[in-house]
Amino acid sequence: MTAADAARDPLLPGRLLTVERDALIPLLRSRTDADFALPTAACPGWSVRDVLAHCSAALIRVVESRFEPGVFSPESNDRDIAERAAWTNARVVDELERGMTEAGEVIAGRADGLLDPIALGEWVHAGDVRDTLGEPGAYTGAGLPHALALLARVTGERGHLRLQADLDDVDEPLQLGAPSGTRTPARFIGDAATLVRLYTGRSADGVPYELTGAEVGELNLYG
Repeated sequence: MTAADAARDPLLPGRLLTVERDALIPLLRSRTDADFALPTAACPGWSVRDVLAHCSAALIRVVESRFEPGVFSPESNDRDIAERAAWTNARVVDELERGMTEAGEVIAGRADGLLDPIALGEWVHAGDVRDTLGEPGAYTGAGLPHALALLARVTGERGHLRLQADLDDVDEPLQLGAPSGTRTPARFIGDAATLVRLYTGRSADGVPYELTGAEVGELNLYG
């Protein structure tokens, strides 16, 4: 049985959010206002603050069960960020901490698992912030095992192409996607952070890896 094929663990998204909260929030509280204004390469047009405001808004929507039509669309995301434009950076971080603390229980309570990918997205955005700030651990860190398990589950449920990832920094091969019955599974060889970058549309330029049986664009969850 692989991570992609196993039964859903409803507590997995919450564990990922909790681990990431404990690492990210102290980091953010230690940074200057100038750091929050830095542009993020992964999210063109958004600053670090914008990314964090988007993340906090998304989690509070989960906590408060506010899912109006068009929620999480680019337009909705821009409105969420604009609504927080007058907030201090500290207030944005406070809301993010609350969301990362409380959203896991709500996500676990959704038997259909439709909200599970939000936790993965939050963790990826935390990597975007670390990458922009020049901090180590972008798309890795203590939350990586939970994130990889969630990535395997999400790609399987969405019917992505089957891929075996032989990761330099993880002992066991990771199976992602779903069997097609007609197509030979693809294979990735490289580190886990690069795998995450490819599956989330982040740049992996200059990083050595091997990908056979698939094009990079076929992996992108958000493409």
